[in-house]
Amino acid sequence: METATFGEGCFWCTEAIFKNLKGVESVTSGYSGGIINNPSYEDVCSGETGHAEVIQIEFDPSVISFRGLLEIFWSTHDPTTLNRQGADIGVQYRSVIFYHTEEQKKIAESYKKELNNNHVFNQPVITEISPFKNFYKAEDYHQNYFENNRNKPYCQYIIIPKLKKFKEIFSEKLK
Repeated sequence: METATFGEGCFWCTEAIFKNLKGVESVTSGYSGGIINNPSYEDVCSGETGHAEVIQIEFDPSVISFRGLLEIFWSTHDPTTLNRQGADIGVQYRSVIFYHTEEQKKIAESYKKELNNNHVFNQPVITEISPFKNFYKAEDYHQNYFENNRNKPYCQYIIIPKLKKFKEIFSEKLK
């Protein structure tokens, strides 16, 4: 098993997407990349901690590679906006990859360069690629948020359409 840590805006959406992938054993919502220990959701929302909302993924690289995870990562959010995803604004919503190994760093940097060289997006990919330093599990009510709150407005209007599009594009990678 290997670990990947990604931030692509609200972790509720990201968790719902990555939990559906073959080879992904677990997805945990949390905070990473900041300057304070054990932050709360309220701390991170202040924008003062430097932490991003992230998911930490435990995956089987014999089933899905790190590059395969990156394909999903870059396809399921806008990696061209600084500190923003849709209506969510702030450093805590930045596009970020916290690499765990030099190999992950190399793969992420190469893939990002490839996306920019091929003009895959209308604007340059600005995703931060930084060394993993810390991960703090988010409060229990953030874990499995979509599964536990399908009828809430955020899930109905944001997560469900995003999941539908994801499942159509990546059907062969689903559990």
